[in-house]
Amino acid sequence: MKIRLILALLVAVFAVSVAVVFVSGRWYLAQPIQSESDASTTLLLDFRGGATARSVTSKVTEHFEKGSSALIYRLSQVFDDVDHLQAGLYEINGQQSWFDIWSMLSHGREKTFTVTLVEGLTLEQWRAQLKQLPYLKDESSELSPAELRQKLGVTEASLEGVLLPETYSYRAYTTDLAILKQAYQSMQQVLENTWQERSDRCPVNSPYELLILASIIEKETGLADERPLVASVFANRLAVGMRLQSDPTTIYGIENFDGNLTRTHLREKTEYNTYRINGLPPTPIAMPGKASIKAAANPERSPFYYFVADKSGGHVFSETLEEHQRAVRRYQLNQE
Repeated sequence: MKIRLILALLVAVFAVSVAVVFVSGRWYLAQPIQSESDASTTLLLDFRGGATARSVTSKVTEHFEKGSSALIYRLSQVFDDVDHLQAGLYEINGQQSWFDIWSMLSHGREKTFTVTLVEGLTLEQWRAQLKQLPYLKDESSELSPAELRQKLGVTEASLEGVLLPETYSYRAYTTDLAILKQAYQSMQQVLENTWQERSDRCPVNSPYELLILASIIEKETGLADERPLVASVFANRLAVGMRLQSDPTTIYGIENFDGNLTRTHLREKTEYNTYRINGLPPTPIAMPGKASIKAAANPERSPFYYFVADKSGGHVFSETLEEHQRAVRRYQLNQE
């Protein structure tokens, strides 16, 4: 009888011990790695081919200087699924628990990066920006313009202006080609929709010409409320056969431009010098944003044929050459 009682007591003690260990183990894995007061920098965990759950516990405990890697690994084997982790780059912070970490890796919730490709910049400026981004694979810098167009499926004569300025998201080891291709496809959709909604004042004959005009508007003004009015000036000029006489187009055609636009530049006949050529230049001169594309497709109705920069970041618009010359003297030559 005593033996049975002792055995029962031992079994009970063992059961309680197992329960305590079980509860303690789960509790331990459910706690934040660090307290808020001890929070350190986040860890970017690069979990790729050959990596294991054991390597994860080792890197995390080493980074946060908290816990036993071996103990955490064994507990995780018991209380979580550590055998089906997905490769990727993960951002881990001290307020996450081990359950959080294993869930993140098993579901592939990788760190997401973003890049904002700004309107008004050129393709080369964009490519230089992409080259500097973290964890983005460079597969475009060695390609010629023709090869790059082929890789992206671009049918236009130039990549300039056919990629949509926008903020794009990517995961580690995405290629720059993937982002550029997304930008091209996004622009095609925007361009198609805007072309369908163009007004009867739209002065161009094709979606590609719309991009060319939009890129000029983009470079001429950074003020949203001015874009339709700038578009109206170019629409009015095209309607009567006047040259566009746009400085940004001329500058685009100057190799190694040093920032000083001279009379010699304006007299030189290039395919982008709209002081010397009729109509539009052959390609866009920058990446136009949605607002400039919309303005090109829907110019404001106005009597203006001229504009000149004022001293506040905007422009003064004029109907006649005489008015324009007076504005130039006042705002550019400081003669009035």
